[in-house]
Amino acid sequence: MSDKSVLRIGTRRSDLARWQAETVAALIGELPGAPEIELVFIKTEGDQITDVPLHAVDGKAFFTKEIEQALLERRIDLAVHSLKDLATVLPDGLVVGAVLEREDPRDVLVSRDGLGFEALPAGASVATSSLRRKALVARKRPDLEIVDVRGNVPTRVRKLHEGEFDGIVLAAAGLKRLGLAEHITEYFPISQVLPAVSQGAVAVEVRAGDEATLEWVEPLDHAPTRSATTAERALLRELEGGCQVPVGALATVAGSNLALAGVVSSLDGKQCCEGERTGPADHAERIGVALARALVEQGAEKILTSIRRAGAEG
Repeated sequence: MSDKSVLRIGTRRSDLARWQAETVAALIGELPGAPEIELVFIKTEGDQITDVPLHAVDGKAFFTKEIEQALLERRIDLAVHSLKDLATVLPDGLVVGAVLEREDPRDVLVSRDGLGFEALPAGASVATSSLRRKALVARKRPDLEIVDVRGNVPTRVRKLHEGEFDGIVLAAAGLKRLGLAEHITEYFPISQVLPAVSQGAVAVEVRAGDEATLEWVEPLDHAPTRSATTAERALLRELEGGCQVPVGALATVAGSNLALAGVVSSLDGKQCCEGERTGPADHAERIGVALARALVEQGAEKILTSIRRAGAEG
């Protein structure tokens, strides 16, 4: 291993981001001859925009840009992110050095009164900041009121229990990692609700060619998760065209085979394009692209164009 004496990890300061960075630090620390680890906390644009939903703001990479800039400027040696926050095309000079083994990728409902999704009364308010989750709620329960919410996971759970809304849709992974799983009312089954691309996966980003850092990062890579998320991100990259879109996807790896499912939905849930593709896990990229193109042929591009137009007009 290299003789790098200190590794500086860039991360946001939220509870979940800190958990992820500390987990990476602990895993590196278990390697023989591991260097000292220093956490460097960086405030991102997404942390500063708290009064409007991010899908209403121009741009992307709201939770990663400033951290990636610090990485490019060598103020940190590696960055730890929720992989679903990373743009599908990274800035020149940066690569994903490792993807940790994935946590539960499912979405969950947390309801104030312990009622399941179907048991919520008509007109009940369900909070989410995700276009994909809004489409999910609208598709399955058009009689519910969908409201925007911002803030980290503990803040959202607190707002729920303070009565700001009746239910909230969150990622199971975040609740489990923060020891908040007891708040989960119901898991949405994968067969009915596909999660966000890369949901539940943690990425370690490094400078391309920084072999001294890559030596410490590469042992953390979980090959099945890497293949699965590569397929999902390839699908999203082919579809998104530079803005947030309501796309759900999940790839699973069994041995050397990969199966990818994907969905594109209109915001009101009334239009939906779904599909699946399978193939060798080492062809993950092309499987993702092939499924994206199949969804476009079904009509996904019309749905996405309509959403982008509405966003531009809004």
